[in-house]
Amino acid sequence: MSGVSFNYLLKYIIIGDPSVGKSNILLKYAHNKFTNEYQATIGVEFGAKNLTLDGKIFRIQIWDTAGQENFRSITRAYYKNSVCAIVTYDITNRNSFENVQDWIDEVKSQTPKEILLVLVGNKIDLENERVVSFDEGKKLSKNNDMLFFETSAKNGNGINDVFLNSCREIYQNIEKGFYDLNNEACGIKKGEQIDNGNINLEKDDENINKKKKCCQK
Repeated sequence: MSGVSFNYLLKYIIIGDPSVGKSNILLKYAHNKFTNEYQATIGVEFGAKNLTLDGKIFRIQIWDTAGQENFRSITRAYYKNSVCAIVTYDITNRNSFENVQDWIDEVKSQTPKEILLVLVGNKIDLENERVVSFDEGKKLSKNNDMLFFETSAKNGNGINDVFLNSCREIYQNIEKGFYDLNNEACGIKKGEQIDNGNINLEKDDENINKKKKCCQK
């Protein structure tokens, strides 16, 4: 008898300026880890984690993209076939917030129209250094019809909420028939069959933080 390793696989991308904490958001969610050492993403990094919601298993496949301009041509290729884009800024860096609209416009031009957009203001553990208010972030998200969260990749505040609530929104849209599940361009793949008859919640954890070597010189 066959089982399923997941009911739905969802492809997410994380975008935003360099050093806003995209890689640490991925690291915290996938491995509950954080690093203070900044290391620029080279092209794209990959991680995955299973999430159980309403009795369904969702495989969240997350692609963390480089923010540097010289990698844009590479990372744009990963925008396609995504069901969710997490647009990230640093609450202590106003420039990163002011650049958010450009990131939103770019992802909209490169992705399916059904993509779910999520705005994340990161580094709330640095509240004393805040220069972008919660209300500013909320207003921008409302103007662009986005979910909005503030997070700390360092202490984990808000990180699970980003993925849980976005996944719930996507699942509700699946139930409404919002996506063409026969077309992988929507960023969703239906349940994968495995031979052992068990539901595997931890399969592929070794892929967390796997770097895409093709982008390196």
